[in-house]
Amino acid sequence: MNYSVGIDFGTLSARAVLVNLTCGSEVASAEYVYPHAVMETALPSGKKLEKNFALQHPADYLEALKSVIDALICKTGVKNTDIKGVGIDFTSCTVLPVDENGTPLCFKKEFEDEPHAYAKLWKHHGAENEADAVTLAAAECGEPFLTAYGGRVNSEMILPKILETYNKAPHVYKAASYFVEAGDWIVWQLTGRNVRNSCMAGFKSCWTAEDGMPSDKFFEKIGVDMREKLCKEIVTTGTFAGCVNIGGAHISGLYEGCAVAAPIIDAHAALPAAGITDNGKLMLIIGTSGCQIVQVKERIDIDGIVGRVYGGVTEGLYAYEAGQTGVGDIFAWFTDNAVPTEYKKEADEKGISLHTLLSEKAAKYAVGESGLVALDWWNGCRSPYGDFSLRGCIFGLSLATKPEEIYRALIEATAYGTKCIVDMYEKGGLVIDEVYATGGISKKNPFLMQIYADVIGKEIKVSDNSASYGSALLGARAAGADKKYAFKTAAIYTPDKANTEKYETIYKKYLRLAEFIKEI
Repeated sequence: MNYSVGIDFGTLSARAVLVNLTCGSEVASAEYVYPHAVMETALPSGKKLEKNFALQHPADYLEALKSVIDALICKTGVKNTDIKGVGIDFTSCTVLPVDENGTPLCFKKEFEDEPHAYAKLWKHHGAENEADAVTLAAAECGEPFLTAYGGRVNSEMILPKILETYNKAPHVYKAASYFVEAGDWIVWQLTGRNVRNSCMAGFKSCWTAEDGMPSDKFFEKIGVDMREKLCKEIVTTGTFAGCVNIGGAHISGLYEGCAVAAPIIDAHAALPAAGITDNGKLMLIIGTSGCQIVQVKERIDIDGIVGRVYGGVTEGLYAYEAGQTGVGDIFAWFTDNAVPTEYKKEADEKGISLHTLLSEKAAKYAVGESGLVALDWWNGCRSPYGDFSLRGCIFGLSLATKPEEIYRALIEATAYGTKCIVDMYEKGGLVIDEVYATGGISKKNPFLMQIYADVIGKEIKVSDNSASYGSALLGARAAGADKKYAFKTAAIYTPDKANTEKYETIYKKYLRLAEFIKEI
């Protein structure tokens, strides 16, 4: 039998699946939790970090790569020579500076205490001023890429992050031969080829298939030509990027000659995982953050989107992305910081998670009963404003408010944020025929999913396949085994019309609250 491996490099861990290419079934899975996690307050040395930093150690990525491959082989007894392809998805934009050989600068002793030498995670928001400068320069130069980002470049993208390094750590900028997306870096380590994938290049680095990189005039305006630090060869996402070489075999456990697919953004891997290859189907990725991706045949300019890329996910279609900077992160913040100890004790006694307990208690309340309205900007606003300095709030608190009421309000806030994006798409001219969902939360929390369906007012089908499964299919394609499989739905949530009408009234309050907070 032939197999493919998909590896999903997430925010806190890497998850991998082994897929049987004969029938498309998932044979085994493995996970590796990053030892350094997300470095937000200090480096491993103890050096303090500035506010809004979110860094990672690329050594964790290499350890994860070897660990999950070894685990899959150990669990199944499959020979590595039977693994014909590997696909990779990665959080994006996660970018790291490397030397001419692809060695991260933070691996070098002279840079181990330098924050800008580490990988800047997608949610690193230290480049807000640089994002403003890039946006202004693009507008003044009339750069066509700007419409692909809804009129604004945000601080999560690669050019602001590189410019931040140039401004704050010029010695790091000078020492770096390249700034690479972490997903592309893994491909480089496996194959020895330094190439960029079209998905991350299109959504995160101001490159378009139609126009290429920004103009000379643009880079003159911002004061530094960063193109010299970016690989020029771009490979279509999901296609063949190279074969595992002897060095890649050593660090991964894969066999020399295994086909490697050009990587894809982690959220976008959910579409091939669900078998979505045609237009008009919206995918909601509900995890640490939230992404909303839809593909259509037409090119439309829509304010507030994060990106529009031709062939970004499926060849021949424009992929549109919008997103929320916090979903699961908001719920985790609440359970970590604002829930009484007796609730935690009750959850332990019942043998359930604190999230499950709060959901059970919150489900006893009717729509609007608590009178609370929350704004889901705990980590800033990605869509529609692209402003990561914005902050969330909870309106309507009283001395009688219970933790489960706040928890429900936070869930509803993320649902309102999603509806705001759905409305933005539809008002912009995108036709949405069906709605799908994926991500850990979509499978773990039926209460939340029913709220999402009620708020959006559309039926939601939860995909039974993970992002890593989607990447495995891309790995299979790179190996020449592009087959069609039957895709499974884990659950279907139908909106309650009465609840949808009630939520529509509260949603209008959410929009007014957003306008108020935005102007403070």
